[in-house]
Amino acid sequence: MPYFDLNPTIHLYYEDQGQGQPILFSHGLWGNSRFSFRKQLPYFSQRYRTIALDLRGHGRSSHVHSGHTVATYARDVRALIDGLGITDVVLVGHSMGAFVVWDYIKQFGTEGVKATVIIDQSASDFKWLDWPIGAFDFSTLCQLMATVQTDRAAVVRDLLTLVFKNQPTEEDARFLTEDALRMPESIAGMILFDESVQDYRPVLSGVTVPTLLCFGRDEKLVPIAAGEHLQQSLPNARLVIFENSGHCPTLEEPDRFNQEVDQFIQSLG
Repeated sequence: MPYFDLNPTIHLYYEDQGQGQPILFSHGLWGNSRFSFRKQLPYFSQRYRTIALDLRGHGRSSHVHSGHTVATYARDVRALIDGLGITDVVLVGHSMGAFVVWDYIKQFGTEGVKATVIIDQSASDFKWLDWPIGAFDFSTLCQLMATVQTDRAAVVRDLLTLVFKNQPTEEDARFLTEDALRMPESIAGMILFDESVQDYRPVLSGVTVPTLLCFGRDEKLVPIAAGEHLQQSLPNARLVIFENSGHCPTLEEPDRFNQEVDQFIQSLG
């Protein structure tokens, strides 16, 4: 299994398949590439160089107890890109993975980035005074942080009801539950807090590369208004709504998702 060594103690698991235009997939909170993109990797690796990374502390990467901020995850992605020697990459981010994409551009700019694909993520998950469509206010976040430490299985069960529009398949439910519960509570809590208080609204005007926004119609977790805001705020963005999906169009409408992203990449020239 391929690992990228950040240092002697931090090893990032990644899969690298296919040839051609490079695409790098970043998963969401408590997930990993095996779950989040398992219906994309076989499709895209037939015609593109397809790279899927397990962020530090997630999946098969090292479960180290430091560096669990979105900014550090973005620097890890940069290290992998430099280590693999790839350029003109299409960055795909699902949920928190979109934050990783935006923080990457915040830190390093768009040089070497051909385009971005954002999957069902608003510019901020926090309910700021001028941002009512966030997922959490302060009291809700505090309660959630406490429950992660005392009954994380309950948090994951609640999460299952939010991420899918319809009842998840047994396979999807099992994958999500096993992956989310595998990491220690300390790591789960650290990254939950950090990603929940990020605000990427000031960053969006600098994302000048073409962007495809993929949002599920179901609004239990992320409202369509968040996608509309991104379409208006990003200089070069197109919004696609997946009518039969919630937070995971990659899993609920994989064929259409793959076709939309494939057509978008082909349109880049």
